[in-house]
Amino acid sequence: MHIDASPAEARTILKAMLAVADAGPAVTAADRASIVAAARYIFRLDLPPDLAGLTPPSRQDLQALAGKPDLATEAVRFATVMAFVDGTLDHAKLKAVLDLAATLGVKADFVTDIAEVAQGHLRDATAHMIRANLESLTGKPWTTDGDAMAWFQPYKGANADPALAARFHALAELPDETFGHAFAVFYLSQKYAFPGEEQALNFRFAAPHDSSHILAGYDTTPRGELLVSTFTAAMHRKEAMSGHVLPVIFSWHLGIALNELAGAAKGALDPQEFWHAWARGEAMKVDLFGPAWDFWAATREPIDAVRARIGLAPG
Repeated sequence: MHIDASPAEARTILKAMLAVADAGPAVTAADRASIVAAARYIFRLDLPPDLAGLTPPSRQDLQALAGKPDLATEAVRFATVMAFVDGTLDHAKLKAVLDLAATLGVKADFVTDIAEVAQGHLRDATAHMIRANLESLTGKPWTTDGDAMAWFQPYKGANADPALAARFHALAELPDETFGHAFAVFYLSQKYAFPGEEQALNFRFAAPHDSSHILAGYDTTPRGELLVSTFTAAMHRKEAMSGHVLPVIFSWHLGIALNELAGAAKGALDPQEFWHAWARGEAMKVDLFGPAWDFWAATREPIDAVRARIGLAPG
């Protein structure tokens, strides 16, 4: 879902992003590349690489933005990303995000997460991110005593589903040009267990998540996982920041593992392609995590036809 902004509103958001970057030791090349990419892909504006002419937002600029709650929240989302572009937990940048949220009157779960991190309550923040991710995927509240790993891997032992696994294996026999064939080849090449097999991930996560990988063209490196989750956040929107963007930034860019399944790495945020992935997700006509996505019906279609139907522009 794209939130429309006038050129003036877009520039205010870009200024706010720069202000967060400037709160740190120095505005870096990655910071500048991120802001230029956000301008290009999200707002269709061209900024010079050195951001010449982009100044801190005025009080009047922010007051105008505060009058549009959806746009104000988007501004704080974008500013939050800027706090982590350089791959560190910088408390001055976190404070800048919280100050912006207060000025714009934005009260959201992801802002609470940032406040928890700023106060040193990292475990509380990441625990909420895990719950938010599950609530986004399941569409219902997730209790604190819920077993996340049991949901993600439900086929262990007596819960294996051979019929479901066989249905996936049969996709390899479909014509080469079909989405289903591409899905099976992807799984076989990665040596992934198909849903239904004991070590597999839950169909409700695996089918849309890996459909996103295949259709959007993102690989399974830490960089690719961060991009596919960004794409998902902009497409699915439910708990977009707390449930998708922040968890992968923490896992794959800051090197903070959220759970034993996700793993961790450092430096995976591509400051340009991040915003390209966000824009591609916004442009989607079908939410691959929503009820309108019929995975099994799509498997028999040519993969290029599937991409065209769901509104996925080439990468």
